[in-house]
Amino acid sequence: MLPTGIPAPMFTLPDQDGRERSLEEFRGRKVVLYFYPKDNTPGCTRQACGFAERFPRFDGKNAAVIGISRDSVASHKRFEQKYSLPFVLLSDADLAVIKAYDVWHEKKNYGKVTMGVVRTAYLIDEQGVILKAFGPVKPDDNPQQMLDALG
Repeated sequence: MLPTGIPAPMFTLPDQDGRERSLEEFRGRKVVLYFYPKDNTPGCTRQACGFAERFPRFDGKNAAVIGISRDSVASHKRFEQKYSLPFVLLSDADLAVIKAYDVWHEKKNYGKVTMGVVRTAYLIDEQGVILKAFGPVKPDDNPQQMLDALG
């Protein structure tokens, strides 16, 4: 996990519509940037739906919500449509941004060690500086945790 007080690593990735999106385009707004393991899995679905339910409150605080995983653009589109997600989902298939934000780590599951995305969230200010970092986060708690962090 990256420390607070440093500039957030800049990136450009395709969203669920295949459109290239960059962190720079959100300058002037706070950004809730969350990293999650996989579309349509139970925890990731609960987390995404939690952000969707609270989306008007994030928007009311001038905060963008962006989710990033390794999933493809097509997978993100299906995920967005299935759950009516009103925010940006970015595809990082080559792990460049996931690694830049230090969320790619060894994970243990039933005794098996693999590499994977550690569920992590960052609050980035209007100038692109990391204000707060949370990780690993619980999918059910993280949306409210991020809303509370906005004040």
